[in-house]
This record gives sequence, structure tokens and C-alpha cells, in this order.
Amino acid sequence: MTASRAFPGPPAPSLDLGGRTALVTGAAGGIGRACVLRLAAAGAKVRAVDRDDSGLAALAEQSAGLPGSVEPQVLDLTDLDAAEAAAAGTDVLVNNAGLQLVRPIEEFPPDVFHTVLTVMLEAPFRLVRGALPHMYGQGWGRIVNISSVHGLRASAYKSAYVAAKHGLEGLSKTAALEGAPHGVTSNCVNPGYVRTPLVEEQIADQARAHGIPRERVLSEVLLQDSAVKRLIEPEEVAEAVAYLCGPQASFMTGASLVLDGGWTAH
Repeated sequence: MTASRAFPGPPAPSLDLGGRTALVTGAAGGIGRACVLRLAAAGAKVRAVDRDDSGLAALAEQSAGLPGSVEPQVLDLTDLDAAEAAAAGTDVLVNNAGLQLVRPIEEFPPDVFHTVLTVMLEAPFRLVRGALPHMYGQGWGRIVNISSVHGLRASAYKSAYVAAKHGLEGLSKTAALEGAPHGVTSNCVNPGYVRTPLVEEQIADQARAHGIPRERVLSEVLLQDSAVKRLIEPEEVAEAVAYLCGPQASFMTGASLVLDGGWTAH
């Protein structure tokens, strides 16, 4: 008897977004910046949305020479009407913008809770709402929501962030069900802690909340439940976003792609 030979199948198709328009929020740094560069490398015209104009200018310089293009757009996502208008004509929408405050519920400022929910849940709803008519009209669209392990699990002292991410999961699934007949997919990417300025701020907040030095926060708090004891790089998250935009993921919708180093395996 001869041994069976595994058939590797055809090579995975490379991502080609030539002629497509993408919009990425929170684009000036961290995950957003990495997503902008990845999608522009695939040939997309990327609308890079952020309120940080200097960060956007630096991003535009960094993107020079890529197959696609980057169009910086300064926008505060608390302006919900402007957010919805910005998404018109978008083929790929990446909802990434976020903010964080670590406080016990009884000490959490209501105005900050409102702002977090506005930026991280209501603005994505308005952006999806603005993008869908064009996506439906052409029979193709990709919505990728940068959720978090906190969209699937809760942590103490993060009531607004956890509430927003859990809501984003539900919004993404609803968009997937409604969009499927129109060729539109909607998925979440769920990273653990990513090497970003936001995480650096969380480390400082957690140190204050737990009363421990910053150097102990990473190993004893942030990565306590992670089997892989390191931060995720923004480029790793951007590659997951790119995968969800490619033809090999056309049957993947309403899903949560978890990149948590084994956190939720417990």
C-alpha cells in the first residue's frame, strides 16, 4: 500500500483591492494605522479618519509609494452626522476607533461613559448605515469591526469599554444577517492586548486601580489569562482584517475572529 499524498490545494489568493475604497477610523496610530497601510498595500484608496491631524499627516507620508492611496480626513466621531456622511461610497469599512478609562462603576464619570458609547458603538452604527447603500447597490462590501477579547469577556473597572464592545458584536452580527443577501459580510476581529498607545494608557490606569507598579501590570493583570505572554503587534491585527476582505473569506460573516493568545480558551 502506498502512502497517501496530501493535496495542498491551490495557493491562497493574494488580496487585491484595486479600485476599492476603504475607510478606517482611528487611523492615526496603532491598529488603525496598520490597517490603513495594509489596505493601501493591497491597492485600495483608503480614507484615513481620525481627529489627530498631525498623526494623519505622518501616516500619509509613510504611505507614499504604496500601490493604493491614503486620503487623510480629520473627523471627530462624536459628530455622528459627519461620520455617516463620510462613509458614503465605501467598499470596505473598518470600525477601529476607541478610547478607554479604567474606573470602578461607582466612580465612572457618566459623561465619559456616554462618550465611549458614542465613539465605539453609535458611530460604527452610523458609519455602517452610511456605507450600506453603496455596498448593496454593487452587491459587494466588507465590514470589519475591531472588537476585542472584551467583546466576549468582561474585566472589572472597564464598564464603558466592555459595554461598547459587547454592543459592537451584536451590531456586527445584525449587519451580517441583513447584508448577506446583498453580498456584504460583517465580522469582528477580537484581539487581546495590542502594542498601542491606548494599552500604554491602560497600564497606567490599571496600576492606579490595583495599587501596583506599572511593571507588574502587564504580567499580573493584562496578560494573566493569556497563554501567550506577549502583546499582539498592530500588524498582526491588520493581517486578520485583510484576510476578512479577501475572496477566501467570502463565506465568513457574523463571526468573531479571536486573536487573544489563548485567553478565551480557559
